Amino acid sequence: MTAATQSRDVTTAVQADTAGKELEKLASDHGVTTIADVVVSKIAGIATREVDGVHDLGGQAARVVGKLRETLPGSTSLTQGVSVEVGERQAAVDIGIVAEYGVAIHDLAEGIRNNVISAVENMTGLEVTEVNITVHDVHFAEDEDGTAIVTDAQPRVQ
Repeated sequence: MTAATQSRDVTTAVQADTAGKELEKLASDHGVTTIADVVVSKIAGIATREVDGVHDLGGQAARVVGKLRETLPGSTSLTQGVSVEVGERQAAVDIGIVAEYGVAIHDLAEGIRNNVISAVENMTGLEVTEVNITVHDVHFAEDEDGTAIVTDAQPRVQ
């Protein structure tokens, strides 16, 4: 066993022990704490939006509904594009995003996973078992008149 493998094993064991202690806080002799799905959805949505390279959340239909909702005062949806399943001690998260053009999608997905897992586990004590990410679209920067800005990285139509 290499030193790197031993280090990962120790880190994993410490994380598992810490997660176990956090989960014990949800149920005690004095009562049980139940965390609603919408709470985890909001935390995951905010954590996703914090990652550079995320333009928007949700597929096309969710974004249209979100734009309509934004016209009403005080109705911004933090859960748009986020779906969760919350159990007694674990949560699974599905997120749909629109990525900014030029961002490495695999790195973006990993950054989102790390941020969502950290935020949900730290704020709720739930263990996040998975964060599934669907990239619905890529957003291109536009100038003021609405035409796409062409860079050297984009193919040009002749």
